[in-house]
Amino acid sequence: MSDKRTDYISWDEYFMGVAMMSAMRSKDPGTQVGACIVSPDNRILSMGYNGFPNGCSDEDFPWKREGAPLENKYFYTTHSELNAILNYRGTVSLEGAKIYVTLFPCNECAKAIIQAGIKTVVYADDKYAKTDSVIASKMMLKAAGVEIIKYKNTDRSITLTL
Repeated sequence: MSDKRTDYISWDEYFMGVAMMSAMRSKDPGTQVGACIVSPDNRILSMGYNGFPNGCSDEDFPWKREGAPLENKYFYTTHSELNAILNYRGTVSLEGAKIYVTLFPCNECAKAIIQAGIKTVVYADDKYAKTDSVIASKMMLKAAGVEIIKYKNTDRSITLTL
């Protein structure tokens, strides 16, 4: 019989926690989304959050949701999933990887996930499930054989003192 701890967090809790911490880096006042890409052997490959591309100052571009197309955030921001894929600097392919996301991917991110070879999406929230973007996303992910898993919240409270 082992005397190791038994209250350690699961891999899913760990990686979704990393995605949630990544979301906290987003400066978007409305929606903060994080992503964590993991290898088949449970190694973190990359992380991302929603925000503006490198070199585009978050002081110079709009953060609001409404307004004319050039006056709201949607033409300028990069989603967490795409950022995580673009941030990956490894030498091996993302083929077979798993991505943990705090919000179900939109259709544009689904395309990037499929093209990158990621085979599993674990998501925490699906608040836009009825939108055309997410409906299309689910159709493409399923057609491409990407497994979709709803994260099972454990209600575990983790406190970090920084």
